[in-house]
Amino acid sequence: MTDRRSRRDFLKTVAATATVPTVLRAQAPAASQTVSANDRIRIAIFGMGIRGQQDMRSALKAPGIELVAAADVYEGRLTLAKELWGADIFTTRDYREALARPDVDAVVIATPDHWHAQMAIDAMQAGKDVYVEKPMVQTLEEGPRVIDAARRTGRILQVGSQRVSSIVNAKARDLFRSGAIGELNLVEAWINRNSPLGAWQYSIPPDASPQTIDWDRFLGHAPKRPFDPMRLFRWRNYRDYGTGIPGDLFVHLFTTIHFVLDALGPARVTASGGLCHWKDGRDVPDLMIALLEYPRSATHPAFPLSLKVNFAEGAGENSTFRFVGPDGVMTIGDNVVTLARRQPPKEPGHTSDTFSKAMQEQFLREYRAKYGDQPELRALNEDAYAAPPRYSDADDHFRIFFEAVRTRRPVVEDALFGFRAAGPALLANQSYFEGRSIGWDAEKMTRNPVQTHQ
Repeated sequence: MTDRRSRRDFLKTVAATATVPTVLRAQAPAASQTVSANDRIRIAIFGMGIRGQQDMRSALKAPGIELVAAADVYEGRLTLAKELWGADIFTTRDYREALARPDVDAVVIATPDHWHAQMAIDAMQAGKDVYVEKPMVQTLEEGPRVIDAARRTGRILQVGSQRVSSIVNAKARDLFRSGAIGELNLVEAWINRNSPLGAWQYSIPPDASPQTIDWDRFLGHAPKRPFDPMRLFRWRNYRDYGTGIPGDLFVHLFTTIHFVLDALGPARVTASGGLCHWKDGRDVPDLMIALLEYPRSATHPAFPLSLKVNFAEGAGENSTFRFVGPDGVMTIGDNVVTLARRQPPKEPGHTSDTFSKAMQEQFLREYRAKYGDQPELRALNEDAYAAPPRYSDADDHFRIFFEAVRTRRPVVEDALFGFRAAGPALLANQSYFEGRSIGWDAEKMTRNPVQTHQ
């Protein structure tokens, strides 16, 4: 009874001791910075949907930023741009008209995925710097074209997966580099949702018609189809225009993991899932699980990565990363990174109850003489590091982009980084639809034959 009481009391003490997170230092608010009139950056936004409006709210918090042009194929969003940001904003259905304007220094591309590569290349060739939403490309073939355009033109290109600019992820990277969890052996990450909007069931405006929508311009190089506003306003549901769960959400997971680990990408991708709940005419799954194998590198040993996104998760929306090693587990979620560590046991434990009574007594006498009479109590130590209240990594991501525009210093999430995140996501789609594993050379960014385990 004494042993049991001591363990119970110990566990109560541990449970009552809450981990108080250390608050990380945030960047000084942009509003407190001043920029001269000659150092202003004038931007255009391509795509004024949900993400485009979110991007503008973050971008315009940075000092010295002025929105001068907006392009969208739906007339209602051009009207909204003037309502939100002023009647003097130039609006057009044709993004090339905005690129032709000398007062546009940089563009933000928040259109459907199938337009990302072409708009980014056109913008760089027009002498504009580019912030392009993730995924950087819709197809593997587009990746080298965007990378080449960035190199040839010398323009700044930053992909809009803002987690790489997070102070929380920067702390996680420092912890991993310091050896806090020991030798990495597993990474798990997931994003779960359980709502119509979380599953891309976006609203259709009552005035959607061929008169208010430039349908052919929306389709671009996608297959020709009769007018259907559902395909425009819920474009993520269709392979013709989007990249499904991998391009929309796996990319966020890849960018965080690659940033924290200094990883280039996997060697093999295998994906499974299905259309389980949102049977609304979409042709992409609403549940996807992927298993990826990362090869050994200078920064980490070989490890498996498990990814999951579920649009019918009964517990509601959540997003978590777990980096697992023998010395600890590092978890990222809700703008907090937590490091949990428990000392390894000094005693091996035993299964002497499978012996005869006489052998049990002999074994336990020797065991207790070596390891002691009391059961070992091992405390779980946790350190947590949290972002300040109301912290936004999206705001930081735009601030970093605009600093690069002014200084011409490179960004972390450039075209190479962007393709190394988009590539495995696109491979997950291919694996799912083709029903097989797919090999990838992350350094050369090319498909490989699938290698068998040695």
